[in-house]
Amino acid sequence: MKSLRTIALATLAFTLFSCGGDGKTDSIPSGSTETTAASTTDESTAEMEANAAKYDPNRGIGKHENVDVSKFDPAMAAAGKKVADVKCTSCHKPTDEKLVGPGWLGVTKRQTPEWIMNFISNPDPMIDVDPELQKQLELCLVRMPNQGLSDTEAREVLEYMREIDGAK
Repeated sequence: MKSLRTIALATLAFTLFSCGGDGKTDSIPSGSTETTAASTTDESTAEMEANAAKYDPNRGIGKHENVDVSKFDPAMAAAGKKVADVKCTSCHKPTDEKLVGPGWLGVTKRQTPEWIMNFISNPDPMIDVDPELQKQLELCLVRMPNQGLSDTEAREVLEYMREIDGAK
């Protein structure tokens, strides 16, 4: 019992210290009037403005431009369900019911395949500029994290969403 307690304490200590960063601090050159925080803010503001300028409400922001959904692929949908079970269902239900994030039912009828794939592949730039996503953020109170989906996984999840919406 004592060794189990020791292991638990060691695990807790490791977890707490591993989340603390790398111990490095940013240095500002002497004589500089710019702070790191201000520099970061300026860069993210410039990036948001650039994303807003190139935002297409039908496509979103990202590399996915022409997604062929002319045929339903059940094998791809099954693979997408597996990806969703691991990376998505802790926040999204396949119904219209909100969990942490909105339910998926009807999403492929409201959004284009390109928009969906761009959003699930890299949500941050779209959340920053899309008024509908900003409304969702106000309702859900949690920003969708980037799950690091590959292009293949994003396409499989899209096909699973299409299946939820009745694609055959």
